[in-house]
Amino acid sequence: MEKKSFLIGKMHCANCALTVEKALKKLPGVKSAGVNFASGKALVEFDSSMIRERQVAEAVEKAGYEVIFGEKAKDIEKEAREKEISGYKKKFAAAFVLSLPLLFFMFSEIAGISLPGILMQNVVSIQFLLATSALIVGREFFTGGFGAILRKNPNMFSLVAIGVGSAYIYSLIASVSFWTGMKILPVENLYYETAALLIAFIFLGKFFEAKAKGGTSEAIKKLIGLQAKTAFVERNGKEIEISVEEVKIGDIVIVKPGMKIPADGKIVQGLSSVDESMVSGESIPVEKEPGDIVIGSTINKTGSFKFRAEKIGSETFLAQIVRLVEEAQGSKAPVQALADKIAAVFVPGVMAIAVCSAVAWILLGQGFLFALTIFISVLVIACPCALGLATPTAVMVGTGKGAENGILIKSASALEAAMGTGTIVFDKTGTITKGRPEVTDIVAAKQGGEKDVLLFAAIAEKNSEHPLGEAVIKKAEERKIKIPEPKKFASFSGRGVEAEFEGKKILLGNKKLMSEKKVDSGMLEKQILDLEKQGKTAMIVAANGKAFGIIAVADTIKENSREAVAALQKMGKEIVLLTGDNKRTAEAIARQAGIEKVLAEVLPEDKEKEIKKLQEQGKTVAMVGDGINDAPALAKADLGIAIGSGTDIAIESAGIVLIRNDLRDVAVAIDLSVYTMKKIRQNFFWAFAYNAVGIPVAAGILFPFTGWLLSPVIAGAAMAFSSLSVVTNSLSMKGYKAKIKS
Repeated sequence: MEKKSFLIGKMHCANCALTVEKALKKLPGVKSAGVNFASGKALVEFDSSMIRERQVAEAVEKAGYEVIFGEKAKDIEKEAREKEISGYKKKFAAAFVLSLPLLFFMFSEIAGISLPGILMQNVVSIQFLLATSALIVGREFFTGGFGAILRKNPNMFSLVAIGVGSAYIYSLIASVSFWTGMKILPVENLYYETAALLIAFIFLGKFFEAKAKGGTSEAIKKLIGLQAKTAFVERNGKEIEISVEEVKIGDIVIVKPGMKIPADGKIVQGLSSVDESMVSGESIPVEKEPGDIVIGSTINKTGSFKFRAEKIGSETFLAQIVRLVEEAQGSKAPVQALADKIAAVFVPGVMAIAVCSAVAWILLGQGFLFALTIFISVLVIACPCALGLATPTAVMVGTGKGAENGILIKSASALEAAMGTGTIVFDKTGTITKGRPEVTDIVAAKQGGEKDVLLFAAIAEKNSEHPLGEAVIKKAEERKIKIPEPKKFASFSGRGVEAEFEGKKILLGNKKLMSEKKVDSGMLEKQILDLEKQGKTAMIVAANGKAFGIIAVADTIKENSREAVAALQKMGKEIVLLTGDNKRTAEAIARQAGIEKVLAEVLPEDKEKEIKKLQEQGKTVAMVGDGINDAPALAKADLGIAIGSGTDIAIESAGIVLIRNDLRDVAVAIDLSVYTMKKIRQNFFWAFAYNAVGIPVAAGILFPFTGWLLSPVIAGAAMAFSSLSVVTNSLSMKGYKAKIKS
């Protein structure tokens, strides 16, 4: 399956997005499709062996819209957004200028001001020409609106087209009556200024809306702005400057002081310090030497160096971040389902209300002009866009703020799920603790045998890749002990290892392994208990069925673990420590971190079962782990939160990835989720309230009590600015600052 984002053109409202989405979902080979009206993008997951991009574009075009292609999609998207904003601005200006004389004619008639003779003789013709010109400026409302009706998918432009068209056609018939003397309709009540002003106000609203929507994707623009534009590489023995797109895997890239690193790779020559704050959040530059990894878009500070490019283009760390944020911004939150259902029937429903309202007032004894005013007002005040923008604009800003804080929220569903979690389960090694254990104690069963205990432990662990094994090997090397190669090696998940050397079977592991192998370790029980009370992991060393020593290893908790746990507990979250360590060691670590509940001695393959048990108790569970050994548990949890390891951020099993190795970001992610969902609820309130109040008022509900009737022009202006209120509320999220980290 391939996942790709498409830039969609000619979408005007939430109904347009739903129409495109339905068209895409019908295609064979498309697994899922989501269209974001706010960003103007469709995120499509499809089987590339069954369907091609061209077929996706054809389906969109058949639905009445377009896919915008190009080699530099980001530039095209920016160009399209700027073109849209500029276009709406110019069209508003043109329509407004054409409306001004019409307003003058209307107010002069109301005020009883006499117009010059030549104007009086030709006022109807002048009004006709001005209004017709304004409608030509706004012809996209009619082509798009009536085209959507013909495709049986009416949208916001359909409402505008019918409302404005009705006002214009009535005025046109009255004008023809005047010109021909047929007296079909009276010329005293023309709607030319209404039609022209509606076009102007709707263009003004679309201008502000487009400008505001552009601001919601600011985080993506900032991320893209971090990328290097050029690179110096060695080609044919010469140093040449090329664009970053021309860098190839294997190229030797030269980085000078102050330059942005153009790709991900490994240093082959030189020494320097690099500002990696965009990755780690730490402002102190990191010292680099040959063999060290460098990350594209980080900034070289002092020295010069050469590195071999290993990841370029879409594979670089920054490109992965941009891709994940774009996918998140294109996804839909579950809370949007209600808005989608309403949007699907909104436009036909409004059309029905407009017709019924007009007919009802005629039956109640009001004249045709009164009913026509009601009909037009209902059509133009209704705004499906506000409903369609409520969720995606907030999600776009929320995920963008997350990326700014080193938190990659991979979908709108994950953003919503973070708010609802009540229980946070932390893996121990590498999550609560640093994951870099060190040997702290060597205990021999017999006097003077510490060196043998360490030697046999190192032999057993020589071919192991476990962090505990690495700590043992490192300690042996520090003591200048030569470690022979074992003949055989076997690993027992969650229990220990076995090796064979010079005819001896060496075991290194916990009491469970010793029990399985019938090794008596009773004489070491007291020492084991004492070490475990100190929070150390005690491993028994045995040879040929006899225990002869203990290797104790400690893994200290991260600097911010206790602060992160305290912040989550303050939010009312239940915190659980999940580990394969024995109970005493786990409880010692938990005490240091401030965690009360511990699930210890859990094998890696059983972590998923422990998550399931918590869920069966009715708890909504978030699992925090390193994304490797914890993948099944991360996937099983209601929300998986993975600790990002350097450039390895694309962890499929997690909904949220923390780029920085800072557990406080778990609390920040949840706090940001709560804040974003609060904004979404506010947006829905204003969108529903606007339509719930505006449509009845436009339908004349206040007229029997106040004698007041809503002008179609005021209705159009209100509609034009309703979407803006929702987008502006979402944009206010840009001021969000994490309270957890100061």
